[in-house]
Amino acid sequence: MSLAGKTIFMTGGSRGIGLAIGIRAARDGANVAIAAKTAEPHRHLPGTIYTAAEAIEAAGGQALPLVCDVRDAAAVEAAVERTAERFGGIDILINNASAIDLRGTLATEIKRYDLMHQITARGSFVASRAAIPHLKRAANPHVLNMSPPIDLDPKWLARHVAYTAAKYLMSMWTLGMSEEFREDGIAFNSLWPRTGIATAAIEFAVSGQEGLRRCRTVDIMSDAAYVILTKPAREYTGQFLIDDTVLYEAGERDFDKYRVDPTCDLGSGDYMIPKSMPPPPGVSLEALRPA
Repeated sequence: MSLAGKTIFMTGGSRGIGLAIGIRAARDGANVAIAAKTAEPHRHLPGTIYTAAEAIEAAGGQALPLVCDVRDAAAVEAAVERTAERFGGIDILINNASAIDLRGTLATEIKRYDLMHQITARGSFVASRAAIPHLKRAANPHVLNMSPPIDLDPKWLARHVAYTAAKYLMSMWTLGMSEEFREDGIAFNSLWPRTGIATAAIEFAVSGQEGLRRCRTVDIMSDAAYVILTKPAREYTGQFLIDDTVLYEAGERDFDKYRVDPTCDLGSGDYMIPKSMPPPPGVSLEALRPA
């Protein structure tokens, strides 16, 4: 199955994982609407909806850059309608927009709590609600949420309870909506990385340049998303998926190509993945050679 002619509505796709997914889909000739608020360059982060659109069109797709703050329900609904009008419908929704703050309870300012829950949890609900009427009319409709497996081991909540809770709410949309809209044939799945992913946002907000060396590239997430989005929607829904496991099950065996720095161990253990979801056979997170 190909994504040729499919229309994707994506929140927060001006850079990083979202942009990588858009470019991967564009290679098939997909239409990609980038709904994000970055119309002007961020002082620390590269990319705008317009540079993202240029990259998508250079890869072979059609792009629609839309200035949209996912916290504004009316703006999201208008962006969805504009996308459907431009391309004749919507086949795929990718809830990619998110806010991150990995601090504990007392260190988390209320405005940061509100930002995470308004963008990550509420924003994904609003976008899903707006897109579902169009997805019901699509041939193979998918919703992909960038959120982790729901694992109530207290350690994930203890480390950064506000952020984890916001992400778990997005995962609950996957679990609940996959069943609610099963008869409509709309697939709702979650995708999550096993390791850190090398994005400018993670470098700025979490790990710095040195931390990126222990990450995988955005390509592992875009390749995994492509596999998911080309599955038959009625047969592949309600799942919490890990990037390397998705690709392994699709036949991929070379995971070292996704490393940023082969001399570094890949970071693991902090990414909200339960012990019941280990790496695929033969896939190591240790350094390939000494530094």
